[in-house]
Amino acid sequence: MVRAGSGKTLAARRKRTRKLTKGFRLSRHNLFRQAIVTLIRARAFAFRDRKAKKRQYRRLWIIRINAACRMRGMRYSEFINGLQRANCILDRKSMSEVAIHDPAAFDKLVELARANLHPDMAIAHAHGAKK
Repeated sequence: MVRAGSGKTLAARRKRTRKLTKGFRLSRHNLFRQAIVTLIRARAFAFRDRKAKKRQYRRLWIIRINAACRMRGMRYSEFINGLQRANCILDRKSMSEVAIHDPAAFDKLVELARANLHPDMAIAHAHGAKK
């Protein structure tokens, strides 16, 4: 004889799973076993990509800051080094926004960084040599 499958509880669980898999292609959204496997993978990818998204944005901000610094005759590494020595606590996201929307303020940041560069770097920069 077949055992009972706890009707209401099981049906509710499957309904909840089908709701979560809405939008999945073909049988992955309505065949329960395939839906479970696909949902597990989707959640793993979502977790991974939330971390990757943060890395991608940081890369974008650094590229923007580097471009803005190069337009003002300074390398990104020198700029960051000078700001760290000046105890400037702006993060890269904020500096990127300033570089885009307020060039005059970014000019002041570049001057601040230039003023606080290590003396050897400042001399090398003035002569155009690479250290």
